[in-house]
Amino acid sequence: MLKLLFSMALFATASLAAETNVLVLSGSTREDSTNKKLANDAAEIGRQMGAKVKVIDLRDFPMPYYDADVEQRGMPENAKRFRTLLTDSQAIIIASPEYNSSVSGVLKNALDWASRNEKGEPSREAFQGKKFAIMSASPGAGGGVRGLGHLQSIIQNVGGEVVATQVSVPNSYTAFDEQGHLKDPALREKLKQEIRQLLSQ
Repeated sequence: MLKLLFSMALFATASLAAETNVLVLSGSTREDSTNKKLANDAAEIGRQMGAKVKVIDLRDFPMPYYDADVEQRGMPENAKRFRTLLTDSQAIIIASPEYNSSVSGVLKNALDWASRNEKGEPSREAFQGKKFAIMSASPGAGGGVRGLGHLQSIIQNVGGEVVATQVSVPNSYTAFDEQGHLKDPALREKLKQEIRQLLSQ
């Protein structure tokens, strides 16, 4: 009976996910970033649940620091591209490193640009009505959890909804196997739970 209920739950999630475009990114641009590994693991789980998943690297979207004088000359092209990807997605997964108990500068800057429109005005279009799954990986024992509180506040302030479950991976340099999957079964199950919440209505 339990197997049947579990299978029905998976089928329901897959049915909902089939209609969901999911954007996945890491707040770290480092090549061997453990947050990139976490983002890719989450993306794979999302695909297994039937979602249409697109993974991007913020390194491919270099943007100047947000500056109203720069904005007056027009939104930078990469800021437009990033904002469009957010706008066209129904759900977003962000794996965020913890920098000095907060989010990385490159991630904060990208979100700042996305919270503007091409008329140089505040805009919630890229966030309003969208669900966000946020997670972190850190070589420290805290798993980057302190930065997630800041990231949640930023997202909610511009109209996004953050799902309740948030995965934090401590000792991240040894947390992933050669395929980039979380080794700890309990952490990987929690990651699946977070993605299910993201894809459910």
